[in-house]
Formats: sequence, structure tokens, C-alpha cells
Amino acid sequence: MDAPISTELTVHDLHSEQHITLATIKSLYLLMGKELIELNEVPAGNVIGIGGLQDHVLKSATLSSTIACPSFIDLYSSTVPILRVALEPCHPKEMSSLVKGLRLLNQADPCVQVFVQETGEHVLVSSGEVHLQRCVEDLKERFAKIDINVSSLIVPFRETIILPPKIDMVNEIIEEKNQQKKASKADGETLENETYSDGVITMKTPNRLSCLKLRAKPLPEEVTKLLEENASLLKILDQVYYAHNCGESDDILTPETVAALSKLKNKLAEHFTEAGSDWDGAVDQIWSFGPRRCGPNILLNRIPNYKRSSVWTYSPTDSESPHLNYDSTFVSGFQLAALCGPLCDEPMMGVCFIVEDWTFEKEAFAATDDETVDKSLSRMDLNDDITCKNISKPSKECDSESVGSSIPSSCNSTPFGPFTGQIMSTVKEACKKAFQAQPQRLMCAMYSCNIQVPTDMLGKMYAVLGRRSGRVLHADMEEGSQTFHVIAELPVIESFDFANEIRKQTNGLALPQLVFSHWEVVDVDPFWSPRTEEEYAHFGEKADVENRARKYVNNVRRRKGLAVDEKIVEHAEKQRTLMRKK
Repeated sequence: MDAPISTELTVHDLHSEQHITLATIKSLYLLMGKELIELNEVPAGNVIGIGGLQDHVLKSATLSSTIACPSFIDLYSSTVPILRVALEPCHPKEMSSLVKGLRLLNQADPCVQVFVQETGEHVLVSSGEVHLQRCVEDLKERFAKIDINVSSLIVPFRETIILPPKIDMVNEIIEEKNQQKKASKADGETLENETYSDGVITMKTPNRLSCLKLRAKPLPEEVTKLLEENASLLKILDQVYYAHNCGESDDILTPETVAALSKLKNKLAEHFTEAGSDWDGAVDQIWSFGPRRCGPNILLNRIPNYKRSSVWTYSPTDSESPHLNYDSTFVSGFQLAALCGPLCDEPMMGVCFIVEDWTFEKEAFAATDDETVDKSLSRMDLNDDITCKNISKPSKECDSESVGSSIPSSCNSTPFGPFTGQIMSTVKEACKKAFQAQPQRLMCAMYSCNIQVPTDMLGKMYAVLGRRSGRVLHADMEEGSQTFHVIAELPVIESFDFANEIRKQTNGLALPQLVFSHWEVVDVDPFWSPRTEEEYAHFGEKADVENRARKYVNNVRRRKGLAVDEKIVEHAEKQRTLMRKK
């Protein structure tokens, strides 16, 4: 230790690299059901409570009388927090009480997560509906002791793309791609900015000084799963990469971490090799992961004249390449696109963006010089005598052209903003266009549902699961009894009030248990509508069958305040005509 351990420091005062505090045990309690019995000492073999640690423990910690004791790992929990709500006090002046109550709840419950979003909302994440109700009640009655406004349940989704489907909704073989390629022309965009050719998107910056080509491709399923499982390892990799670029120490890169990263890279290379020849060399071409630089999306660098080091190595990059000055800007645009997809502003998952080309015009470097001039002008004092003489008080002999010539060229440039900002926004829009050029799908969170149900109630249990888009994976009768053990999958968005309904339908004999399992693609195109004669014959001209993916997308967009493609009156002939009696 570089500095002595102080008793005055709490866990909130420590830096990220510090993890040891000195605490004093003030009291001991013996847990007796709902009661707590305070004792001076407790013999071995009992479950006890320790007082005086509220300022030194966040979730879990190791108590020891010596600093040489190795720390214990966190307890493994099979439940993953998935349901979230936003909280705010009924009276704004009680916000400090809410923050204090959330801190205590976070310490008391190991399965709950509490954080503050970028919008300033305090979010509570729980593992289920009943767990969420219990947490809110404890927050109101025990921890915060104030009235709290709770938002409606928020269920996260993911956006992804798939390979072009080979059959349509009526199981007919698709001879041509059924994805409509639309070149939008809005906000000043022209058809030169984007082209659809085998999914390759070509887009230029607003000042036409840089052009990029990229395309989106779905990642192999094994690669996506591997990246999702190793998100914490990817975060460490990003921290080490940032520390190396800034010249800071990379002490967090331990031998165990190096071995884990090497193992992860080898597994990725193996999965890419199994996926086919299109992914040859993809591991060494990885530019960045996203979103937040540790997500299950990949940016690949296949630019012919830009050889940069991958995320796995720290070899020097080609400093003569003009791309190096805007490398981090390009990655930031990818991060923004991966964080908010085009369907409903949900994070992307399992998407690979391949950069085919990225070129600059000669005037682009002049634009960089102009940005430098703008920064120097912003530091000038507007009351300076020279500035007043040159601009505010021109001589009578000077005409308007001579006055304009005294102003730097950057002031007369097109108002597109800094060149770095243009690249960032262009990359973001190009990634979204490339995403939309492929078949888009929505991914929903899935529960693994274990149900104990008698034989005579098996049919009613199947009916409840069918109405909520669930499916049974396995059902087996327990030996020596009349009870079936059923393993099913149920979307989290459809699980609200599921336990009450299944108990009501089975007279209280079914016992469900829900645990978050995985993410699954909703196998329906959110933009699908009947087009062929067979689809019109099967679904009707009005497509009365509800599109589940479109319903989820519209609900999320409506909650976020985004535009929803809905009509107030869609089929006027189906409305009821009310006649007023005379």
C-alpha cells in the first residue's frame, strides 16, 4: 500500500484503484426469523448480522483482521435483473431521501440494480414482477419513507439483422429479395449520398470532403453469444487500450487477464473460421466493439490504404495515413449507431459493420486548418484594438469586398460545423442506412419458465402459454406422482400478471418460476404487410392478423416519444355507424 489506511475514508471516498477500507464492528446480531437479537459475541455456526458497515460495503465485501487475507468472490446468482422502472419522489424537495433510500436498497438486496441514466432518471432494475413490487414497497416503507411515483414497467429490446429469408409468410419460396430498397431523400440528402448495391452504403459528409463505404452483416450466432458472455473482459480491454494511448500505466492487465484475452481471441478466430470464408482474418480486422466499446457488435476495418492496429495489439499505427486523425471520431459514430438502432432506438445486437473504403479530398486538410483558425479566433479578445480597426471601423476607401477579404476563409465556409462532427454524424447515419438495407428484426428478452402442474390441468397450462406467445420445450411426468414438470420459454414482455393468470386457470395448482434465459429474435418482419396473391388469400387484404414485432416496436416508440406509423381511421368501412333517433 502506498498510503496508510484511514478510518475516516468510506467506500464512496475511494478511487477506482483503491479497494480497502478500515471499519469498526459496532454491534452483532443473531438472526431469529423476523427478530434480531443483539449479542456481545456469537459462537461459530450461526448466521449473524454485523452493524457499522453501511459506509464500507456496497454489494459484497470480505471482512478480515489482516490485509493479507485474499478477497472472496461474489455469490453466484442465476437470476438476472431485467425489469426496470423509473422512480421520482412526489415532492421534488425529497429527492435526497430517495437517493439515500436507493443506496440502502442496493446494499440490502443483492439481486437489484440501481443507476442514474443519461437523462437524469433514477432507474430500479429487478429480476421479476413480484421482486419489483417488493422492492418498491420496501423503498416506500423502510428505506426512503416517502411517497414515490413509479413509471410503467420498461422491458428492454434489442435490434438485429438476419440473412435474407428464403420463404415468405405463407411458406412460398422467394425468388427475389423481398426487402424494398428505398433511397430516402430528406434533410438535404441526395441520391449521390447513398446507394444500395449488395447492401453497400456510400455516403459523403455534408461538405463533400470525405466519402465512406460500408455494409452491415449479421454476426455468427456463436460469436454474438461469446461477446455477450465476455462483456466485462472487453471493458477491461478498452480500459487498457485507452491507458496505453494516453501514456498511463496499465496495471490492470494482469497475467490472468492476458490469458483470458488470448483465450477469447482464439475462440473468436475459431468461430469465424467455422462461419465461412467471408470472415477470413476478421479477428485481426476488429476496429471496435459496441455499444459502449464492450457490446456484441463489431466494426471491421477493411479499408485498403489504412492499416491500423487491431484491438488486441498495441503495434504502432501508420502515422502518415490521413485516417489516423479521425480514427476516434469514426469509432464514436459507430458507438452512437450501435447504441440507438433505427427501429425503436434500442441497442443493436449481433451486427457487424464492415468498412469497405474511406477516402478524403485534398480540401479536407484545409478544413482541418480552418478549424484550428476558428479555435484561435475564439480565444481573441473582441475588444482588441486591432480587431476593431480591421472589422468594426473599416476605412472609407475599402469597399465591401476588401472588408470581407480581411476575415479568415473559415468564417466564409459553408455552415456544416467542425469536420470531426461531420464525420461522426455521417458514420452514424451510414451505419443506420446499412442496417436498414438488410432484413431487420427485433429481439426480445426470454424467460425460462419451470412449471409444476397436475395432469388434469396440463391443457389449461398450454392454453395460457399459447396466448402469451410462449412455447413448451420439455414436459415429463415425475415418477411416482401425477405431476408434470414443464420447461417452457416465455417473452418477458408477455409475462406481466402471468403467475396470477395461470394460477386462476389451474385453480392454484400450477407453480411457475421465471428466470431470465436469453435474447431471441422475433421471427416476423416489423414492416411486413401482405403483397402477393397467396398472402392476400391467407391473411386478407387488411391483414387482420396482428404483427407481434410491429406491436412491440410501436409500443417502445410511443413510450419514447418517437413517431409511430399508425392511422386514426385505417378501415372506415369497419367502423360502426351511429344513427341518431329523431
